[in-house]
Amino acid sequence: MPPGEAGVTMGHAQRTRHLFNKAFLEALADDFRLYGRQAIEKVRKTQPAAYMKICALLVPREMKVEHSQGVKAMSDEEIEAAIELIKSMLEARGGDDAKVIEGTAERMPSACRSS
Repeated sequence: MPPGEAGVTMGHAQRTRHLFNKAFLEALADDFRLYGRQAIEKVRKTQPAAYMKICALLVPREMKVEHSQGVKAMSDEEIEAAIELIKSMLEARGGDDAKVIEGTAERMPSACRSS
């Protein structure tokens, strides 16, 4: 085989693979646009374990979470919105079994204050 010919063949193979991958992903995207929602619903209803596995695979394994001042940095409106979100999540998760305790927040005196 003359020098350089293997590279040309390899270049053709890479180009062919690239074109195939592109065509396949475009066809898959088109099919998903047309039938994706129905397919997801069918899997959710008929194969819930597979559905949950797919959901789990979409969640990143590691997520960087930075803790700032938390609740202290939130406005009253943000806290109320967070409470409403938690209530709706509990209702969705537990239905009638969810228990939400109503109450009001009170300011507590700080045990140690810096001078």
